[in-house]
Amino acid sequence: MENLPEIKALLKLLDDPDDEIYLHVEDKLMSYGPQVINILEFEWENSINAVLQQRIENLVHRIQFNTIKEDLNLWYQSGAFDLLQGALIINRYQYPDLDEQKIILEIEEIKREIWLNLQYEMSSIEKIKLINHVLYNQFGFGGNIKNHNDPLNSYISQVMESKKGNQISLAIIYSTIAQKLDIPVYGINLPQHFILGYLDESKNEENTYGILFYINAFNKGSIFGKHDVDRFLKQLNIDPIPGFYSPCSNVEIIRRVLRNLISSYQNSGNLDKVSELLELQAILNN
Repeated sequence: MENLPEIKALLKLLDDPDDEIYLHVEDKLMSYGPQVINILEFEWENSINAVLQQRIENLVHRIQFNTIKEDLNLWYQSGAFDLLQGALIINRYQYPDLDEQKIILEIEEIKREIWLNLQYEMSSIEKIKLINHVLYNQFGFGGNIKNHNDPLNSYISQVMESKKGNQISLAIIYSTIAQKLDIPVYGINLPQHFILGYLDESKNEENTYGILFYINAFNKGSIFGKHDVDRFLKQLNIDPIPGFYSPCSNVEIIRRVLRNLISSYQNSGNLDKVSELLELQAILNN
């Protein structure tokens, strides 16, 4: 790296007791972006200076957080076409060093297992039953009922590892796999719940919302109809609107992930994370 001598000189000043000098050094190191992280981490590992280590940790986090904001904004401004990519960007907030290709390959493995058993003449219900069998029975995914409010339920890497998640994280995995197989399953932003809808490809005009049936990814892919959604909304005393029955955008789904995380961290009193996640939320509200 051509700037290495300057970076090393700055690192020697990073633990300076003069706040003005420290802030100048921090801003200069921040300007190098992600390329400086490996050098900072090497310095941290080879230091016994607690002040320096703490400042390096803060600096690395700030650089990584800026990168997440830039990536999320680019995803949003580019049309937010890839839902999994949006979920992986949010995942980076807690797991910045994660090998994302590993997650993508794990999802491809599930998809391939379904594809091997998929037959052209299958009905829409049969296709969903196949996905359910592979995802829930073979791979062991399921709703995290015991620790439903745990923020880890919203991070896709942890859900892939533990096989336990909340309504929306399981729905993201489910719909991503289905769409990769050209099975038209999309997220539906229901109040106090998140479900999936199977699009009616026959374009039946009697089907007002364009959905053949609904799927509960949290409950092992159980299938239900519009009347069940009606009953659920009535129990909540909420007036039905089209958005509770129709597919929502990928941006709305990632907004919901962020709302869940903000709520989880508020409940645990982690206000620093709440503040940063509100910044991410603001990007998607522009």
